[in-house]
Amino acid sequence: MSDLKVNFAVHKTNSKLVASKFIFVTGGVTSSLGKGIISASLAKLLQARGFSVTIQKFDPYINIDPGTLNPYEHGECFVTDDGAETDLDLGHYERFLNIPTSQANNVTTGKIYNHVITQERQGAYLGKTVQVVPHITDEIKRRMLLLGQTGEFDVVITEIGGCVGDIESLPFIESVRQLRWELPPNDSLVIHLTLLPYLKAAGELKTKPTQHSVKALSEAGVNPDILVCRSEYPIPSEMRKKIALFCNVQVNSVIESLDAETIYDVPLLMKKEKLDERVIKKLKLTGGAQDPDLDSWKEFLGRLKNPTEEVTIGLIGKYVELPDAYKSIIEAFIHAGAQNECKVKLKTFHAELIDKETVASQLQNLDGILVAPGFGQRGFEGKIQTICYARENNIPFFGICLGMQAAAIEFARNVLNIKDATSTEMEPEAKNPVIDMMADQKEITQMGGTMRLGSYTCELKKGSKAFSAYGKNKITERHRHRYEFNNKYLQAFEENGMIASGINPETGLVEVIELQNHPWFVAAQYHPELKSTVQNPHPLFVKFIKAAIQYTKTKKNSLVL
Repeated sequence: MSDLKVNFAVHKTNSKLVASKFIFVTGGVTSSLGKGIISASLAKLLQARGFSVTIQKFDPYINIDPGTLNPYEHGECFVTDDGAETDLDLGHYERFLNIPTSQANNVTTGKIYNHVITQERQGAYLGKTVQVVPHITDEIKRRMLLLGQTGEFDVVITEIGGCVGDIESLPFIESVRQLRWELPPNDSLVIHLTLLPYLKAAGELKTKPTQHSVKALSEAGVNPDILVCRSEYPIPSEMRKKIALFCNVQVNSVIESLDAETIYDVPLLMKKEKLDERVIKKLKLTGGAQDPDLDSWKEFLGRLKNPTEEVTIGLIGKYVELPDAYKSIIEAFIHAGAQNECKVKLKTFHAELIDKETVASQLQNLDGILVAPGFGQRGFEGKIQTICYARENNIPFFGICLGMQAAAIEFARNVLNIKDATSTEMEPEAKNPVIDMMADQKEITQMGGTMRLGSYTCELKKGSKAFSAYGKNKITERHRHRYEFNNKYLQAFEENGMIASGINPETGLVEVIELQNHPWFVAAQYHPELKSTVQNPHPLFVKFIKAAIQYTKTKKNSLVL
């Protein structure tokens, strides 16, 4: 607590110690308006002008992190290099900015309360009554300023999860209010994202929800500097003036955010609306370029929107009803497709609905198959049948995490003839555990944050498909798992054509397996999708799409013949 007071006291007397400017992004009216995409787009524009930028997400839920949340609840759990299980918006931040995030970039109410309660148990508050104000808000402010105190960033963008008016969000909004008072003038601003709904019966956009949202934010003591208004239709100039008048902002600070063809269009749309110019002027940012350099971004969009090839990829998973559960995989396909100037049509298949009788009829028209990560028994046998079909029919195959484990079990059952091969995740007393719990996981009882998480080294075997994709033999990739390939079976696997092409040099853990007599059959224990960005599409996804393109060409040639 004393450290926190010192930090703020020093900050007030010598603002140079906190050189960063702070942007707070809030939302109102409804969730899913796209605060993360707007934050990432603004950050991209500022980065393209030469500023160093980072983004952090403050989530109001009481879970310490999303690691124990069902994907149906909160979508994908994104994992950083340092092993933090975070909100999926951090994936957007990395994909747009091409810089890694860390555990400091995602903070939840659970983390805040956990820290404060731990401090209280240790006597850090000297017997005082612990309250939301000042103790919770002080801890929120401390974390909001952390990245700004490193000296690495010109601008720190903080996205506040949830909606203004939610009970859960109140401490965060109060913390923003206090920081706005404590920070020097022109060192912070608030961007508020709202909705302008279109009423079909009236035939017009309605501003009242935006007015009420701004009113709720203002009643909490925070007045927005810029409004970003999501809309299905262009906002007339008179309506912009009306919004500006009743929401107490300048007319040129009412920013139109129309629905876009792709999220990667949003930075260009925000540039057209001069969002970055308004931010630079209000924060008095100096030293940046006159215009953002977006040439490489435009080239990416050009390849994305003007493909010369087309492939259909099947995504087999157990959470396919919610696309956000596989957000990084979907975006990695977009990056890899653009790199290959190929349109990737993604078809999702529920693993529970695939069996031996239906697998061929469901998957026969695909040019490639990806078996997605997941946990547990549900849908596992459907994944096994899918992999068997891909292996026997020489269809390009890519397995990730559980997809890799399923590929190993399928091979053991159907090639090595170990009919009861399985994973101890599915059968704890299995006689042939081709996949077994990692030794250091067996005594763990707490579920949250205890898996093998974060970045680990992998050495690739020269001459393998994985080595060809990466173009080097030593790589680092992010992990999130408890179970591993059982090396007792490795010799039998390799003698029959399934090689371990990637090995962790310290533990001997098998990281990548691949079939030698197959056009492209590669499966990874790690999560390559988490490191794919616009600027650096992941090489395994790029090669997988290339293999799918070759497969569809071969298929067409055979039909002609």
